[in-house]
Amino acid sequence: MAATMVGSAKDSAVQMHRFLGLRPVGLAPLRASVRVASVASLPASSSSSSSSSSSSVISAVSTPIKPGSSEVKRSKVELFKEQSNFLRFPLNEELQSETPNINEAATQLIKFHGSYQQTNRDERGVKSYQFMLRTKNPCGKVHNKLYLAMDDLADEFGIGTLRLTTRQTFQLHGILKTNLKTVMSTIIRSMGSTLGACGDLNRNVLAPAAPYEKKEYLFAQETADNIAALLTPQSGAYYDLWVDGEKIMSAEPPEVVEARNDNSHGTNFPDSPEPIYGTQFLPRKFKIAVTVPTDNSVDILTNDIGVVVISDSDGEPQGFNIYVGGGMGRTHRVETTFPRLGEPLGYVPKEDILYAIKAIVVTQRENGRRDDRKYSRMKYLISQWGIDKFRSAVEQYYGKKFEPFRDLPEWEFKDYLGWHEQGDGAMFCGLHVDNGRIGGKMKKTLREIIEKYNLNVRLTPNQNIILCDIRRSWRRPITTALAQAGLLHPRYVDPLNLTAMACPALPLCPLAITEAERGIPDFLKRVRAVFDKVGLKYNESVVIRVTGCPNGCARPYMAELGLVGDGPNSYQIWLGGTPNQTSLAQCFMNKVKLQDLEKVLEPLFYNWKRKRLQGESFGTFATRIGFEKLQEMVEKWDGLPEPPSRMNLKLFADRPTYEAMDELARLQNKTAHQLAMEVIRNFVSTQQNGKSE
Repeated sequence: MAATMVGSAKDSAVQMHRFLGLRPVGLAPLRASVRVASVASLPASSSSSSSSSSSSVISAVSTPIKPGSSEVKRSKVELFKEQSNFLRFPLNEELQSETPNINEAATQLIKFHGSYQQTNRDERGVKSYQFMLRTKNPCGKVHNKLYLAMDDLADEFGIGTLRLTTRQTFQLHGILKTNLKTVMSTIIRSMGSTLGACGDLNRNVLAPAAPYEKKEYLFAQETADNIAALLTPQSGAYYDLWVDGEKIMSAEPPEVVEARNDNSHGTNFPDSPEPIYGTQFLPRKFKIAVTVPTDNSVDILTNDIGVVVISDSDGEPQGFNIYVGGGMGRTHRVETTFPRLGEPLGYVPKEDILYAIKAIVVTQRENGRRDDRKYSRMKYLISQWGIDKFRSAVEQYYGKKFEPFRDLPEWEFKDYLGWHEQGDGAMFCGLHVDNGRIGGKMKKTLREIIEKYNLNVRLTPNQNIILCDIRRSWRRPITTALAQAGLLHPRYVDPLNLTAMACPALPLCPLAITEAERGIPDFLKRVRAVFDKVGLKYNESVVIRVTGCPNGCARPYMAELGLVGDGPNSYQIWLGGTPNQTSLAQCFMNKVKLQDLEKVLEPLFYNWKRKRLQGESFGTFATRIGFEKLQEMVEKWDGLPEPPSRMNLKLFADRPTYEAMDELARLQNKTAHQLAMEVIRNFVSTQQNGKSE
């Protein structure tokens, strides 16, 4: 479709192809009322590309048909997409209006362009409209030029901070409507993009962020890049709106173009500006991650598709295992919505991966529900059909049978914090960023380092940042500068903080029920205080994740201890995840008030310390003991037993604290014990002096 077709749908000249199944059958006015056929009821052996004989049928819309009715109910968003001229109308018109906000249809469409309309919910009275922008960075790769541009944009047009997300992207908050085009065009011209970071299509593709020069890691990252390119919208609307039609993008690998254009198994909409997505795109958001065996830095089982590189004994990549059906989102008090782990689909040779991914996406496009968005994710389709029927349906579009899933070793969570060898003579440094929020002195120092040494960076799925391509001679000055800005080596960071995550929640997220990012610092301090109280060591930890609503952006349903907002200052408590992110947590308690958390956590952590098996994590302990017994522990808790009175002369309960103290003591030509006793005596003296005054 021509790039000039950004005009109003009221213009009768603006028309779209109407499709009979996957074949164009003429033109339909942009506002035409279009009937759609359900293909959800087709058996797995039938062709999903078959269609009704009616010329008004559009495929790619699957919803239940009410008895006695030929019309299929569709959500309002489906109509917005259909009438949008491939994501243009009425967004283009709304952006040009003088109002500070955009209308409902445009609010849905701008998500596909990488933005959400928000208001500051802390402010009362007149709504202060603003926009959040999210970038799309496959593998978390961020070029030096893009990082510096994002840093500038945050100060000039945002709220002065950069937010690292759980899907390896940036978020900018506080952008006014009048500045949207300037910010978007700057990102595009700085080797970045926001296209497809939100909306009903494939989101950012995850991959291990570590810049290792290892075959399997490089192959995983290359595959993630290719999948992202394959599933990027093609109509040109993004460039029409934000850079006046100028396409600023690098050439695509020929294998991506070939896979996208291939229609040998009825996957494409011929002659459509969107050959894979069509007018309706996908029923809901779609998430993909790629990784290598053992490396679960990407929460592989939480994605719609999880792809794992399989290599031979020489380390040469041969193909991929594929998981399907993961997803976190749910709705409170609607038991038919639930988080779900991905399950094995099969194995494909490496040359087939793009075709297999496309077949899975098309199966969801054709059969995912479009009437009720609560049930539109692919996990519900697979739960309804079962994996065997789903596999058979995918194989029709793939054109082959999947090979048996290959055996895999145990998964491990990897954070890549601290200093590491890349394998090419350079080093990388992983930095912990609490909740992914970069601001203040930290932001200033990071910019100075990245600009001075011309570093590229990677963003991790745990809201952290990696500085790449560092020469050995730069390590000392960089370490000093980082420490002065509070970006410490991980051994100096509380272990509870290292694995904790929270979503932004209030005040900007419209879905938030209660606090997450703003509340988690105090919550972690309270958990640490409970640890100290029940006698757990400093180096012991649990994976804690907090979200302000049940949508699960910080993946709380994989945590050992998950807090999910279910009311003002109130949370569900989820228990049972594992440190390597392979087990789904379960809801333990509802409506726990923030001020009552210790009443629940004290008995749980006390009994974990006393009754755990050797090396048993808190999540595994909770699952083994069972919720009934855990509930009994909480209900019968009457505080800690009184310990026998005795003098405790042991200063260091854990090695990291001793090593940190020893390092500081050496600078003063003292032992760690001498320095610790000095600190304690000074503290006691200060307290006594205060009392005497």
